[in-house]
Amino acid sequence: MPILPIDTGRYGTPEMRRIFEEESRIQKMLNVEAALAWAHAQVGNIPKEDAEQIIASANIEKVKISRIKEIENEIKHDVAALVRALAEASGPSGAYVHLGATSYDIVDTAMALQIKDALNIIEERLNRLEKILMNKAIQYKNTLMIGRTHGQHALPITLGFKFAVWMREISRHIQRIIECRERVVVGKISGAVGTQAGLGEHAIRIQELVMEKLGLKAADISTQIIQRDRHAELISKLALIASSLENFATEIRELQRPEIAEIFEPFEAEKQVGSSTMPHKRNPETCERICGLARIVRSLVIPALENVITWHERDLTQSSAERFIIPETFILVDYMLFLMCNIIANLRVDEERMLKNIWVSQGRAMSEAVMMALVRKGMNRQEAHELLRKLTLKSEFEKRPLREVLLEDPIVSSKLNEKEIDDALNPRNYLGTALRQVELMVEKTLKERKSRRLSD
Repeated sequence: MPILPIDTGRYGTPEMRRIFEEESRIQKMLNVEAALAWAHAQVGNIPKEDAEQIIASANIEKVKISRIKEIENEIKHDVAALVRALAEASGPSGAYVHLGATSYDIVDTAMALQIKDALNIIEERLNRLEKILMNKAIQYKNTLMIGRTHGQHALPITLGFKFAVWMREISRHIQRIIECRERVVVGKISGAVGTQAGLGEHAIRIQELVMEKLGLKAADISTQIIQRDRHAELISKLALIASSLENFATEIRELQRPEIAEIFEPFEAEKQVGSSTMPHKRNPETCERICGLARIVRSLVIPALENVITWHERDLTQSSAERFIIPETFILVDYMLFLMCNIIANLRVDEERMLKNIWVSQGRAMSEAVMMALVRKGMNRQEAHELLRKLTLKSEFEKRPLREVLLEDPIVSSKLNEKEIDDALNPRNYLGTALRQVELMVEKTLKERKSRRLSD
C-alpha cells in the first residue's frame, strides 16, 4: 500500500517517476550484467554463445522481480539475489554471470544510467523554463513596476527586467547541469576494492567495453564504489535549482497579495477551489507547494554530503541513504520545474495595478532621480541627499505628494523648474539601462541556446 506522496502519485511527473521505479532500476542492473558478459566474450574470457544466452535472459520478463525478492528474503543481499536469479534464467551459461564483478559495479553503473536519463529530463525542463522566461522578458520589457528592496518601494524597474534576471539564473543552472554531467554520469567495473584483480589481464579493456556498450564514461579511478563526492555535487546542484524555483515562487506569492495584486499564478475559475470554507479565496497554492518541496530537496543535501565519508575502500552507510535521496531529489525537482513552467507561461499580469502601485508612495520612490537632477545642476551630492531625505519625510508625514513639497522648497525650486521636477518624477525616465540589459540578456541567451543546438 503506498505511503509517501510520491508513491501515491501526488507529486512527480510520469516520465521521471518511471526512471526510478523498481522495474526500471532492476532492468538497468540487468543491462549492466549483460554488458559485462558481452565484454568478457569480446576479450575471449567466456564463450560468445554463453554471453549471448546471458544477454537474452537479462530482462525482467525472464528474471522475475518476485523471484529476486524470494532469493533476497533467504540470503539477505539484493544484488546477489539478482545475480542468482539471472544465473537461473540463463541456464548453464549462468556460470559466467557477474564474473569478476562486485555488487557496486552493478549498482553504481546502473545508477549512472538512471542519473543520465533523469538529467536529460531536468535539462529539457530547464531549457523550456528558460525559453518561457525569455519570451516573458521580451513581452514585458517595457512594463513599468516598482522595484522593492527590504519589502519597501525602491526604484522603478520593468517586469521584463525581473524576468530577464530569472532567465539568467536558469541559464546558469543549465550550465551547471552540463558541467556536472561530465563528473557524475560515470560507471565502473573495478571489482572488490577497485583493483580489478578478479577481471583478469583484460580488466581495463573490459571496463572500457562495458561503458561503451552502455553509453557511459568510466570513472577514472574508484575503490569498491564510485566516490560519493560526485553524487553530493549532483544533489547540491539540484538543490540550487529548487532554491531558485522557491525564490521565483516566493516573489509571485508576494506580488499576488491583495494589497499588491500585480501578478497572479494561474487559477481555473470554472472549477478550482481556493478554500474549503471561504469561497472568495484564490490562493497561490502551486507556488506554495514549490516552496514547501524546496525545503525537502535542500534537506537531502545533508545526507548526500554525509555519504562522501566511507570507511577504507567502502562501507554500506551510503546505500540506504541514497536509495531515498537520489530518486526523491530528481522526482521533486523535475516536478517543481514542471509546475513553474506552467505558472510562468500562464501568469496573469495586472499592468494597470503596477502603474498605480508606483505612486503609492506619492512620488517618494523617485527621490534618487530628483537628487541626481540636483547634482547635475551643481549641488553637492551629500547635501542633495540630506535635503531629499528631509523632503521625503515631510511628504510622508504630511501625506502630501512629493511633487508639491519639491515645488515649494526654495532650494529645489531655485535649481529645478517645474518641467525638470516633473521629468525627474517620471518613472519611465529613470530606468537606466534596464531595457538594454533585457535586450542584451535575451541576445546572450539565444546565442547559448544555439550552442546547445536548440532552435530558439
